[in-house]
Amino acid sequence: MNDIPIGVLFGVLILLIFISAFFSGSETGLMSLNRYRLKHLAKSGHRGAARASRLLDHPDRLIGLILLGNNFVNILASSIATVLALRLWGEAGIALAAGLLTLVILIFAEVTPKTLAVLHPERFAFPASRVLGPLQLLLYPLVWLVNVIAHALMRLLGVNPKKARSEELSSEELRVVVNEAGALIPHSHQEMLTNILDLEKATVDDIMVPRNEITGIDLDNDWEEILNQIAHSQHTRLPVYRGDINNVVGFLHMRNTLVLSRRKETFKEDLVALLREPYFVPEGTSLTPQLLNFRRQKRRIGLVVDEYGDVRGLVTLEDILEEIVGEFTTDPADNIREVHPQPDGTYLVDGSASIRDLNRIMGWELPTDGPKTFSGLITEYLQDIPEPGTSLMLAGYPVEIVQTKGNKVKTALINPAFRQRKARLDTANAEA
Repeated sequence: MNDIPIGVLFGVLILLIFISAFFSGSETGLMSLNRYRLKHLAKSGHRGAARASRLLDHPDRLIGLILLGNNFVNILASSIATVLALRLWGEAGIALAAGLLTLVILIFAEVTPKTLAVLHPERFAFPASRVLGPLQLLLYPLVWLVNVIAHALMRLLGVNPKKARSEELSSEELRVVVNEAGALIPHSHQEMLTNILDLEKATVDDIMVPRNEITGIDLDNDWEEILNQIAHSQHTRLPVYRGDINNVVGFLHMRNTLVLSRRKETFKEDLVALLREPYFVPEGTSLTPQLLNFRRQKRRIGLVVDEYGDVRGLVTLEDILEEIVGEFTTDPADNIREVHPQPDGTYLVDGSASIRDLNRIMGWELPTDGPKTFSGLITEYLQDIPEPGTSLMLAGYPVEIVQTKGNKVKTALINPAFRQRKARLDTANAEA
């Protein structure tokens, strides 16, 4: 190299630094690509995405090629820098050249291109795939040899190089993807998607109407009373039973009762003839399979039963759908009939209110790993049936018992604003 002009050596050195920057940026850009967006673009006919996808199908070959090229370029650049140092400053300049080259490569061939590639991976990866594809074919024998040796070393360390990392997303990972979609997915759609993921965590016990609140028709009642109940029913479907809900006969669709109104004289046997056989749901059934069961059975309503066959509650298709799409009114308190807003910002809550509904609709954070109702949560916390006027701090919410009935809390007053103010104060103190 002593015969090569110094200017030419400097030019080659600068060119090698640019090539090193290309390899560094290409590696980071390709590895930083969103694989799901890449697949979408490739299926849409994007050529750059298709080339990059083919390269990433064999990441070991791609990394081998990039590192082979990058290391070769860096070592060659180091050799040229050494020659330049010897010709310009003698042996004393070797250490200076090594330090300067390290700094130059670090800034211009590593940090800068890799940072840009992380910020804009597609701008680096797609054009780079034009070069890396043919280069991989050209250097395939050498890349193959490097990979064989590397795989042998990994096997000695107990690592299986052919065991690729699964690209399947768990439900929690998918939740993060949905929540971080930002403006790409409207907020209302994000909530629906995350609600679908939450269906697996909820069971029919969480959303069912408790047994003591089920509205049904008792065939043991007088016929006139039954007709009056049908005429004033606010429900589309009602369970029909004899004496007790455990002795259910079937479900009555109010639409079918129009047939009875056309007849001059009707009897209970005519009503029974209109019933559809009852549909039972085992307690603890997850909402996702139950939604599919409703569709498969062509049902919209079912009775939740325990292991002994006793009815514990009633669940409907609408209840499950509301878990996905949410309620249909704008004021949260209007979406749950057991909550009554007070002028001072507190809420009067019926003891039968579902904890899950209170959290989902009102935005509260009451514990859900225990009792299902507000009354049950209070009595479990106190381990006693409280007297009216009793006050307690429940999960950070001040609660005052207003009325009890028998062995349960009928109504209680809760102040959610207190917890919110305390949270803001704690945050301010922590920042101070």
